[in-house]
Amino acid sequence: MNSMDSLNAALLVNLLGFTVGVALYGLLAMMVVRHRGSSTARNVDVLLFTTAALGMVWNIGELIVSVQRDFGFTRPFLFLTAAAYSALGFLPSVVVHSAQNEAKRSKILAGFAYAISVFAALLHFRAAFLGEFVPSAAALQMLTLGAVTLAGVLLFFNFRQTLEKKAIWATALLVFAVSALHLSTNKAETSWLVELAAHQSSLPLALAILYQNFRFAFADLFLKRAISLILITFVAFGLYVGVAAPLLRYHETHDRNDVFAISLILTLWIATALIYPLLHKLAVWLVDRIILRRVDFDELQRLIDSDIESKETSAEVLEAVALRLAKAITAREFSWRELPSDVKLPADSVVIEIPTAEQPHFEIEFSRFAGGRRLLSDETALLASIATSTARRIDSIRVMHERCDREFREQEYSKLATEAQLKALRSQVNPHFLFNALTTIGYLIEASPKKAVETLMHLTKLLRAVLKTTGEYSTLGDEIQLIEDYLDIERARFEERLVVKIDVPSELRAVSIPPLILQPLAENAIKHGISESKEGGHLVISAEKHNVNDAEILKMTVRNTVGAKKLHDVSLSNGLGLQNIRDRLKAYFGAEATLTLDFGSDGWTTAEVKIPLGSGARIAA
Repeated sequence: MNSMDSLNAALLVNLLGFTVGVALYGLLAMMVVRHRGSSTARNVDVLLFTTAALGMVWNIGELIVSVQRDFGFTRPFLFLTAAAYSALGFLPSVVVHSAQNEAKRSKILAGFAYAISVFAALLHFRAAFLGEFVPSAAALQMLTLGAVTLAGVLLFFNFRQTLEKKAIWATALLVFAVSALHLSTNKAETSWLVELAAHQSSLPLALAILYQNFRFAFADLFLKRAISLILITFVAFGLYVGVAAPLLRYHETHDRNDVFAISLILTLWIATALIYPLLHKLAVWLVDRIILRRVDFDELQRLIDSDIESKETSAEVLEAVALRLAKAITAREFSWRELPSDVKLPADSVVIEIPTAEQPHFEIEFSRFAGGRRLLSDETALLASIATSTARRIDSIRVMHERCDREFREQEYSKLATEAQLKALRSQVNPHFLFNALTTIGYLIEASPKKAVETLMHLTKLLRAVLKTTGEYSTLGDEIQLIEDYLDIERARFEERLVVKIDVPSELRAVSIPPLILQPLAENAIKHGISESKEGGHLVISAEKHNVNDAEILKMTVRNTVGAKKLHDVSLSNGLGLQNIRDRLKAYFGAEATLTLDFGSDGWTTAEVKIPLGSGARIAA
């Protein structure tokens, strides 16, 4: 095997570079055709396919010409060479075209670039037609001057791209300018590094175009595969130059063994195959973190899920999701709305639908992307995933709100039903009391007309107080005052035979209790107890507070003496008035309130009411 000198290394780099170039541009063309329906910007498809076509023509043409020279063809392929160099000359124009915006001067600059490329192509084909040397030195020098001029103008004008992006494609144009200047000298270069820069200047141009318009569904896939291919090519070239060539050259000095050479080449092939997964991971990292600077999708998904978990309305959820996504995909504007919508969307906007289970459905629109950005395939998948999680959160909020609304309605219905029941029960109390009071006044009219008049005035005062008791709660003090007004009426009948003692501490008189709880008990005590005895009797009303299992309980007691014939009349505990009180206590406090009646053997009857203190036991405040 001949030793690998610098000339052979340069030729190897050229052949390898053209082969890789064909593969890269072929991959780009295939992906453009395959995904042409998924891109929202049709001009991006045209520019990328044009880039792929020009790159293919340049690399295939130069590869054929290089092989033709190696096989010793006496007649050079002049027109093929002219076509290859013409294709290379159009790539700077495509770069300028991809960098333009809607400004008039941008279109003029792109037109100027295409004019230079067309004129250079004409010079190449003129040289081929006349049988002169191809490529045309004048055409390459004109392209050099044009590339330098275009780079300066692009840096000067303030297009929509950032300074960083403008620097990228300006650098690509300058690399092309140096390459064209070198090619115009028509000298066989022995340095493989110079040959690589000179003949592969189309790659920086293509990458500049991709970087300008990489934000569409398949650019990340191409970039990752392209960089993986370039890396594996460099590794293969390095292994050959640094390992295979020296070992084979050393082996040939003392023994020529084709089996050893073949084994060495196969070993290096296997090594490159084993190292490819690592190189692909490196390419993915370079694209995601260095070139595209993409956000961590898993972290973004986690942050969005955390944000919307605390939101209570659909509007809050959509606003939080849109804000996070706008920052992640560099959208300067965003909005959301209910579907269906007849809003006409701008060409550079992106809309994601939120697939909620029931209407209304929503959509979020992002627009005015930084640097004319397009979405990548992983970003599209991320948006779909976030749209689904957002829809599920909105569905759960709707279910939660519907459940709360249903429970609220049920509580309202229950409250209304309870209030209706309480009003019905209270309406039973008032006529019962009024009937007893009128009976007393009727008795006094016959026995003592003067006392009857006084009692009637007390009744008027009492009825006014009773009719004012319309709220769900009154105070214990109001209840005691009502009892005292009632007892004033009864004293007109019993006189000194009725002995009353009220023991209610002042601090308990402000406690809220249901109205007309004690008054019916005092009324029953007189009607069924004291009135049955010729000697009259005693009535004791008391209240005190107890702590039971860390809960405060208000205990109210009404005690009275009874006549001998009703001392053990248990049927009294099931009377209408007592049942009315039990029903109202249950409506207010459930099982936490009790009414007990005790017929003591000592001649006393005790009615005891226990209710919990605190608002938690009430049905309403």
